[in-house]
Amino acid sequence: MDGDGTRDARGTHANPVPRPAGPPEMPAEAPTVPPRPTRAPGSPDGSAFLTWLRTPRPQALPGVWRFGHRPRPEEEPERVPGRQLLSGAVIAFLVGWLVWSLLWNGYLGGWWLLPLYAMIPDSWAEPHSFASVVVVYAYYVLVAGIIMVAVGRLGRWGEIWRRYGPPAWRGAATATAGAGPAPAPEEDPAAWPALRAAGAHDAAERLAAEARSGLMRDVDHARIARAWQGVQRGRHSLATFTGAVLSHGAAACPHPSGARDLPVRRARHDLVTGQVRIGAAADDARNPYAYRGAGLALGPDLLGTSLLAVGPAGSGKTGSLVRPLTESLCLHALAGRAAVVVVGAAGADLGPADAYDVVVRIGHPDSVYDLDLYGGTTDPDEAAVVLAEALVGDLTDQHQGGDTRRSTTVLAQLLGPFRAVHGRFPGVPELRQLLEGAPGPLAELREGLRAAGQDSLLRELDARERQMDRPGDVGGVLADRVALLDRPAFAPFFDTSGQSRPFSLKALDHPVRVRVDLPQRGHADASRMLARLVLAQFTASVSVREDRSLFACLVLDDASGVVTPEAVRAVQRLRSAGAGVVLTLRTLDDVPRPLRGPLLGAIGCRMALSGLTPWDGQDFAEVWGKEWTEARDVTDRQIIAETPAGKAVHMLRRVITGKAPTARAVTVRQVERERWSASELAHAVPAGHAVLSLTSVKGEHAPPLLVDLHG
Repeated sequence: MDGDGTRDARGTHANPVPRPAGPPEMPAEAPTVPPRPTRAPGSPDGSAFLTWLRTPRPQALPGVWRFGHRPRPEEEPERVPGRQLLSGAVIAFLVGWLVWSLLWNGYLGGWWLLPLYAMIPDSWAEPHSFASVVVVYAYYVLVAGIIMVAVGRLGRWGEIWRRYGPPAWRGAATATAGAGPAPAPEEDPAAWPALRAAGAHDAAERLAAEARSGLMRDVDHARIARAWQGVQRGRHSLATFTGAVLSHGAAACPHPSGARDLPVRRARHDLVTGQVRIGAAADDARNPYAYRGAGLALGPDLLGTSLLAVGPAGSGKTGSLVRPLTESLCLHALAGRAAVVVVGAAGADLGPADAYDVVVRIGHPDSVYDLDLYGGTTDPDEAAVVLAEALVGDLTDQHQGGDTRRSTTVLAQLLGPFRAVHGRFPGVPELRQLLEGAPGPLAELREGLRAAGQDSLLRELDARERQMDRPGDVGGVLADRVALLDRPAFAPFFDTSGQSRPFSLKALDHPVRVRVDLPQRGHADASRMLARLVLAQFTASVSVREDRSLFACLVLDDASGVVTPEAVRAVQRLRSAGAGVVLTLRTLDDVPRPLRGPLLGAIGCRMALSGLTPWDGQDFAEVWGKEWTEARDVTDRQIIAETPAGKAVHMLRRVITGKAPTARAVTVRQVERERWSASELAHAVPAGHAVLSLTSVKGEHAPPLLVDLHG
């Protein structure tokens, strides 16, 4: 039994979705502490946790993996090639050796000994005098040192020392060593200085002891930090927080599921910054110098502007992008920071079922949960809007049924009377009969409305019956679409009588982890319609949430047939609602041509994977625009000799080199060129790479970057 009396998610309940009394960062009453789970591979534990927590995370450019990041300058400094640097150093050393040899053997005269003769007394010049020997050889060493310093600066020996000597070795050792010794308590994040500053010394000591003893992990730290934010905002009292920490330590303020980690991790996560690493920026001239070689990561600050990834099958969309993102969002949900809904085909690599609180397996007889067809709403008009978007939202052409507003009106004319008579919305077979105009169900509705005195709803029903006889009525189109769900495989699903366990996206007010498996193998059209339904319900639910600090994200592993005009408009509004969507497509041809530009404009983060077609690359090239760059034009012109001697020399050079003597002219000018052309996106992106542009919710931009997804 939860704090507000609601039953467990798997108990019998009208809406059995996990809905705790409040955010999981502060339960209403102290729950039973679950046993410590097995540590997921890849999660920091013990001393590794302290090293992970104390590793510096400097401010960086958008999308840069901040864990242990070492910032680079904006512009690339002049770097002499290694071969040229070493050869110049050797030549400078030989020059210095030659100068010293000439001085020592007297070929340059004895003028360089005059300062020595002027400084030492005559008595020291006696043969075999110890003082004279010391002074003379010290003078020799001084002169040799001056020569070596001069040739060293000329040969850039200092650059060789910094590039190949111990300073470079120490830098590499520092990068691999991680954090140094433990800092002072007021600066040590493992000592919880914020709690100490607020007077909660006992709670801070308990948490610090748990961290030192290896009982705390990154999810625990993030979850308790989230709970402390609730105390600072006044949502919970300091006494309740302190009592929970003193009682349960690192297991305090648990997620409603009781889980403290995922069963398995594949990606690298940093819950301090909220990032998940997806690769590294390639050391390529097309990438800005500050990004080259740096790790690239995504987090809620970037996903809040939504993300679109386009690439053919096998390019790495699911394994290299969707799976790490779902892992990260599930970890954020366990920490009380996010709510995530993942939609994909049955059997897709979206993580084990144990990593989710709710798994809706549509069309599978063993599914524990059902999907609420109406999104948990009781308003017929709101339900009609969402359902019309799912049924006919993809009919963007101006033909019969192409206007979703007409479809919304038709559905509202039936849903309102049905709910008034039966106290619920119709199931799929009932809705199909009403849309087809079956006389029995309509007559039953009419009698019920008359008995209840619902004259306004009776007029709605009369209007619907009159429209059925008119040509061009959209009821037939809606009935055909509903028929895709009225199949034997879906018979146990979409039940509205209260006998099933429906999941509603209204639960996104809480940090819940949801996975929806679609039956794409045998019901492709129905799967696309259900994906549109989930997207429409998601955008409608997150816009009316009270707590928008809880990031909500919808991940669609295959968004084919999902992008509609209303969906594009809804995606544009998600940034202000503290939410975002992740869409993947095999090709932009799966999006209607009029919607490709608006979709790319509404999405803040865009990814083009290797294997893109040139016409898809053209759309990305247009949205990424152009930039000013420096173009160098090299022109070779033949040198014409006018004198006999010059002609003889030119003839000799032609005989030796086989080419006519030429003079090279270099012209440098500023030109405006595409950041990435369609041809480059189609043919110059290596396998396992992608071109990624980023935009944060604060408006920070990262230009299109060539990313190694395995880096």
